[in-house]
Amino acid sequence: MQLPLYVEPRDVSEAQKLIAHFGSEAGMEASERAEASRNLGNHLQYCRWRQIERLVIMLSLETSIGTIH
Repeated sequence: MQLPLYVEPRDVSEAQKLIAHFGSEAGMEASERAEASRNLGNHLQYCRWRQIERLVIMLSLETSIGTIH
C-alpha cells in the first residue's frame, strides 16, 4: 500500500466523512470519485481523490504504520 504523500486538512475531513457515511465501502467511494474526475479530464481532482482513498484505508487500519515514537 502506498501512503498518502501530501494531505491537506480538508482531505482528512473528507476521508472521515466518507468513513462515517459509507463505512467499509468508503475507499471504494473515493476510488469511484477519482475515476469520475479522470473521466472528466480533471487530473487534479483525480489525484486528490486517490490520496483520499489511501487515507481512508490508512485510517481504517487497526494497526500503526511507520515509526512509533
